Amino acid sequence: MDSIILDKINRFTRRKLSEDEVYVFSVILCDNDIDRDCERFSDGALESLKERFVGKTGIFDHDPTTANQNARIFDTELVTDDSRTTAVGEPYKYLKAMAYMVRTGENKDLIAEIDGGIKKEVSISCAAAKRICSVCGNDKAVTSCNHVKGRKYGGKLCHTVLDGITDAYEWSFVAVPAQVNAGVTKKYTEADTVKAQGEDISAADDELRRDIRRLAYFAGGRSAADIASLSAASLTTKQLIALRRSFEEQCGRGRAEVQLSPDTGGNDPTEGFSMR
Repeated sequence: MDSIILDKINRFTRRKLSEDEVYVFSVILCDNDIDRDCERFSDGALESLKERFVGKTGIFDHDPTTANQNARIFDTELVTDDSRTTAVGEPYKYLKAMAYMVRTGENKDLIAEIDGGIKKEVSISCAAAKRICSVCGNDKAVTSCNHVKGRKYGGKLCHTVLDGITDAYEWSFVAVPAQVNAGVTKKYTEADTVKAQGEDISAADDELRRDIRRLAYFAGGRSAADIASLSAASLTTKQLIALRRSFEEQCGRGRAEVQLSPDTGGNDPTEGFSMR
């Protein structure tokens, strides 16, 4: 193992670890292509995530408990693949990270599963303040528009460009690749839905409920997510926005504890919570 790699790892340890004590692997955290939620990261968002994910902990299924921590990122790299393009015709870019684990008797099976390609898919949890409509350029965190994600306008697929990254929480091993089932912590305002009519209102409310569920899971685990889903089922749009803000504040207060913190691309026990 290169001494430079060990030096980078040892920035996060209380004592210097030797090559025999650590297991190192690479992971693709996210990319700039449109995912199954009709969202994609901007180049600026990827650059910000590149900086913010250094030092972040790796867990399972976005369950933020100390016992669930299993790895840590010690280096990141933004890679451009000139041999392929995204759905919008841009050069394909992905965020690659290097992670390490301390070899123990308890994680030898996990290491074997990573080497064997069983534990492969990952998902990230982060916050994006800007949600730009690909059709009109409106920031839906500030003002709404009538364009619906997943529909085509002028032959082009409407999607949301995620930008203005404000935080990166963690990354998780999951069963379904998260990049194609986005769950970024989004910012909502009442203006997001005030102009919507008919099925647009329904779609916006459903998206708010999904976001409430994933935030509740991040704040309090599976039981909190289940309770939040039941509570959100009968709420109005204004009430959903207020509930989402409440959970967002809880996640903000608990962020410090969570952050005590192969080439792959992450399931989601909470319907859309494999955050990205």
